Amino acid sequence: MTVGGFGTLVGAGGGFILVPVLLLIYPNREPDQIVAISLMVVFANSVSGTLAYTRQGRVDWRSAAWFALATFPGALGGALVTSFIPRRVFDAGFGVLLMSLGLYLAIRKMRQDIVPPVTGWSVVQRDIRDREGLRYIYSYHMWKGMLASAAIGFLSSLLGIGGGVIHVPVMATTLHFPVHIAAATSHAVLAFMSGEGTIVHFATGTLTWDRSLFQASMLAIGAVVGAQIGARAARKLHGSLILRALAFALMLLGLRLLLKAAGI
Repeated sequence: MTVGGFGTLVGAGGGFILVPVLLLIYPNREPDQIVAISLMVVFANSVSGTLAYTRQGRVDWRSAAWFALATFPGALGGALVTSFIPRRVFDAGFGVLLMSLGLYLAIRKMRQDIVPPVTGWSVVQRDIRDREGLRYIYSYHMWKGMLASAAIGFLSSLLGIGGGVIHVPVMATTLHFPVHIAAATSHAVLAFMSGEGTIVHFATGTLTWDRSLFQASMLAIGAVVGAQIGARAARKLHGSLILRALAFALMLLGLRLLLKAAGI
């Protein structure tokens, strides 16, 4: 429930918390089993969170559809490649990724000024009003969003984190999405991306009843409930606080995994 709640709050799906926790709880399990469990939980969490964010009117569905389409090839490839990575290499790589993202978000100065409209090829403009009457006007380059989503699809499926932990910062800082819209839209993309990865793990036999499915089902139930709580909490927090909370969690978990990979 905690994983689902915090994951939905920051739009990351919870996989970035669940994977390092599972790595610590099950030191002898192969990376592909850990990833398979996480992706199934992320799928349940993201579907629940997306429904909550849709009711709030904060999902940019037109952008989400294109971004989800771009993630499909990478999500398929990442799910297949995971089984070839040694456990220690997986732990260390995951730790470096989390630490890097956390530090970037922590030291990056939040923009307080109005971002000027982008210009050039493939610019799309959005004007969204949520259920509370708040209006969000922004624009971005679609090709940048598609390219980033393709890379994130591979990396997230490879690591079992769903991708929101990377997607939200990219959408907020590079594409200039309002943070609340980025978190909600990222969740919608996660539902498709993690669903595809879960299907691949079912097809390859990594996720079966005697190999992780029961644990994944129990965790998924808690994630569904937590997602509703996280989506409601997000309505009351400032966007900068959401990013700061995300940065702190990333650095803490990344440090723990790096210490573990080093045998400390």
